[in-house]
Amino acid sequence: MPWVSDENAPAFVDLYELTMAASYFAHGMNEPATFELSVRRLPPNRGFLVACGLEDAVAYLDGFAFGDDAIDYLRSLGTFDRAFLDALARLRFTGDVWAVPEGEAVFGQEPILRVTTSLIEAQLVETFLLNAVGFQTMIATKAARIALACGDRAFVDFSGRRDHGADAALKVARASCVGGASATSNVLAGQLYGLEVSGTMAHSYVLAFPDEADAFRAYARDFPEGAVLLIDTYDTVEGARHAASVANELRAEGVAIRGVRLDSGDLAALARAVRDVLDAEGCADLRIFASSDLDEYRIAALLAQGAPIDAFGVGTRLGTSADAPSLGAVYKLVDGARGPVMKHSLDKASHPGVKQVYREERDGASLADTIALAGEPGVAGRPLLEPVMASGERLTPPESLAVLRDRRAAAVARLPETARRLEADADAYPVRLSPGLATLIEELGG
Repeated sequence: MPWVSDENAPAFVDLYELTMAASYFAHGMNEPATFELSVRRLPPNRGFLVACGLEDAVAYLDGFAFGDDAIDYLRSLGTFDRAFLDALARLRFTGDVWAVPEGEAVFGQEPILRVTTSLIEAQLVETFLLNAVGFQTMIATKAARIALACGDRAFVDFSGRRDHGADAALKVARASCVGGASATSNVLAGQLYGLEVSGTMAHSYVLAFPDEADAFRAYARDFPEGAVLLIDTYDTVEGARHAASVANELRAEGVAIRGVRLDSGDLAALARAVRDVLDAEGCADLRIFASSDLDEYRIAALLAQGAPIDAFGVGTRLGTSADAPSLGAVYKLVDGARGPVMKHSLDKASHPGVKQVYREERDGASLADTIALAGEPGVAGRPLLEPVMASGERLTPPESLAVLRDRRAAAVARLPETARRLEADADAYPVRLSPGLATLIEELGG
């Protein structure tokens, strides 16, 4: 079965990256160049983004090498000459990388990642870097918005079966954790990333037994520490009564049912009815877990109605970022043999020069960002881009997901309330250009 792996990832590249690289090679154009990865503008209703995917990007660059299979395949295309393919087989990433740490809040036009290396190297890594950083930033942002809607309630990534591919599901689980998910239903993601795994049962399990209570009883005995029972296979309120009865029956056996799950219907009304049943039956300790096409908007509405729901499972709308399923992430040449350069295309202009982002903060609050030329004097604020690779070598070990999750929580909390709204304006957080950058843009005809 074909998969993207550490061995073949360098061939995860658009053809035109290779044809451009071959042309550079033919013309002796391989001077140092700087490319920057950014998102042109925030999607609708987004007041911020959460940077994510850097670890995958660094791991890819750290192991960058075209294997024999890739070289043989490229040779079979008849497009590239032997000299270029021989050079490609020897190629390794030797550049410098600066990046915004994962979990930090970022905004439109701000460089999230900066690559300085030979022109050919920088060109060939574009596709993977855009995929890794763009996708995971999109998902981490969606998860962070869900976390805002949940408040002090937990939510779990339930998206694996609906995500756009197996690798996407793994990256969703990771990015969701950065964004605030407490666990994932994906066991492989738990294994690979050290995530907490969580799950309940399916309707098929209940239907496999002659009686709903029998299904609950069997499952709870098989998993006596913290089973969650799915109660809407038949009648939800009656299912709650069965769950309470089984919970009370099995307490003497040391079986502790943790809660019940709602997966259909009017979740607010059903949650209230189920809570009444559980409390009346002496099961006030059982929590109510809800799923069913949830996202930040629906969760916020449920909680605004006072729905007594303790935690949420979020699937399709998280794993596909349903209301904003793509980011306009771009990777642009900003400095090279001719000095600073910029793209002038209508609605797609780029900012020239090697840049840094500075964040003004006061009393624990983020006030504004300034996109400036790297090393430009007199720019106030904390620099966001940090060195992560030098001469092709990574500078620090991977950060734990707990560190990234805490960074995201702190970064989002520092943002103004206007940027944290679920329906935020595009300019909810001020981002400006420094005098030096504005002057350079003017000089280059921008």
